[in-house]
Amino acid sequence: MSKTAESVWNNCLAFIEDNITSQAYKTWFEPIKAVKLTDNALSIQVPSKFFYEWLEEHYVKILKVALTKELGTTAKLVYIIRMENTYGNKQPFTEKIPSANRSNLQSQDVDVPLKNKSPELKNPFIIPGIRNVKIESQLNPNYNFESFLEGESNRLARSAGLAVANKPGGTSFNPLLIFGGVGLGKTHLGHAIGVDIKDKYPEKTVLYISAEKFTQQYIESVKKNNRNDFIHFYQIIDVLIVDDIQLLSGKAGTQDVFFHIFNHLHQNGKQVILTSDKAPVDMIDIEQRLLSRFKWGLSAELNHPDYDTRVAIIKNKLYRDGVEMPDDIVEFLANNIKTNIRELEGAIISLIAHSSFNKKEITIDLARKIVDNYVKHTKREVSIDYIQKVVSDYFQMDVDTLQSKTRKRHIVQARQLAMFFAKKFTKASLASIGSQIGQRDHATVLHACKTVDNLSSTDKQFRKYVEDLSKKLTL
Repeated sequence: MSKTAESVWNNCLAFIEDNITSQAYKTWFEPIKAVKLTDNALSIQVPSKFFYEWLEEHYVKILKVALTKELGTTAKLVYIIRMENTYGNKQPFTEKIPSANRSNLQSQDVDVPLKNKSPELKNPFIIPGIRNVKIESQLNPNYNFESFLEGESNRLARSAGLAVANKPGGTSFNPLLIFGGVGLGKTHLGHAIGVDIKDKYPEKTVLYISAEKFTQQYIESVKKNNRNDFIHFYQIIDVLIVDDIQLLSGKAGTQDVFFHIFNHLHQNGKQVILTSDKAPVDMIDIEQRLLSRFKWGLSAELNHPDYDTRVAIIKNKLYRDGVEMPDDIVEFLANNIKTNIRELEGAIISLIAHSSFNKKEITIDLARKIVDNYVKHTKREVSIDYIQKVVSDYFQMDVDTLQSKTRKRHIVQARQLAMFFAKKFTKASLASIGSQIGQRDHATVLHACKTVDNLSSTDKQFRKYVEDLSKKLTL
C-alpha cells in the first residue's frame, strides 16, 4: 500500500503522542493538518508563523525522529503556514526544512522573513532564557470553592461558577462575568473556577490573567511586531479568566485585540470568565461591541456579606488556621466589620497576631481594642482631594482629567459629582471647593450641586452613580 500524507502523519503523531505530555500534544500537534507527500517530503499545515517557530524551537528533535522512522534518513518536512486570524494576513508561505540537518534551513516562496527567534514573547508568560513548553495556569490553588463560602450575597455567582467548572464552554454562562465591590471575592471565585476545571479536566489549557498584565503583554507584542503571535497564543486557551476587565477602559487597541480573541474562543466553544468592579451597564469607555459580548452569558453580582455569612467566614478562617475563638468574640467581629471579606479576614489576622506575640488570651476586650484600632486605621479621611480621587477612580479617569476644561459629558458629570460630595461631606466654602476642583468659581459649584440633585431624581443611571459614590465615601 502506497503511503499518503495522512497515513505518514498519523503514524508520526502516534509516536509523538507517546513521548510528550497529553496537554502539549493537544496544544501543539492536534491543530496540524497533513497536506501532501511529494518526493519524500511531507507538507504539514500549521496555524501561524508563531506555531511554526514554537515547533522548531521545542519539537524539532522528536519531529526528526518520527519522520525518519516513516520516510527514512532523506525525509524532509515542509511547513505551510496560514495566518487564519481577523487581521487579514492570510497569504500562505512555506518553509522547507531538511530534517537531517536543521542548520541548513532553506526557504522557498517565503513572503515573511524568519526573525524574532527568541521565545520570550511567543508565550507571554515565559521568562526569557527559560524554556517551558507547558502553559502554566497562573492560578492560586488556595483560592478554591472550599474556602469560598456560600451565602445570600454570593449564591448566584458561586452556583454559576460551579456550573461552569463542571462543563466549561458547555453552559449558557459564557462568558461568565462576576462583578462587585472591592474585597468581596471576585478574584477568589475566578481562581476557584479555574482550579476546579484543572482538577476535573487536566487536559484543558486554563489561564488566569489580570487585564492590566494582558494590556502590558499586548503593548510589548506591538513594540516587537509580534501581535499575531500574541493573538494566536490566547486563541489556543481552553478557559480564559481575565480579572478586572474594566481596566481595559479607554484602551482602544487592547479592546480591539481582546474583541477578536473573545470571538475566536466563544465561537470555538471555549470558556471565558471575567471579573469587574462594575456591571457592564456601568462600564465607561468600553466599546459597545465588546460590552454587548460581555452580556451574552451571565452577569452575576457579589454583594456585601450578611451577618450569617460573616460569621461563617470567620469560623472557616479560624478552622483553616487551627485557631479556637469563643463564639461571643466571633459574633463581635461579625457585628462590627461589615464592609468586605478582605477587611474582615485582616482583622482576624491582626487579632491572632496580637494574641500570639503578646502571649495574651483572645478576649472580648482585646477584640474590641483590635477592631477599634483596625477600623480607625483603615477609615479614609473625607477631604476634597480624597473625594476627587474616589470619583476619578469610579469613572476610571485620573484627577487631572476630572479637573480639566473638557466639556465631554461623562467628565463634566464626574466633576459635578465631586463638587456635590465636597459640599456634602466637607465644611469648605463653595469658593474653596471650586478652587480645588479645577479652578472654578462658587457659581459653578452651586450649579453642579443643583444639577446633581435634578439628575438624581430624573435619571436612574445617574442616581446609581450617586448611591455608589455615597457608599464608597462613607465606608
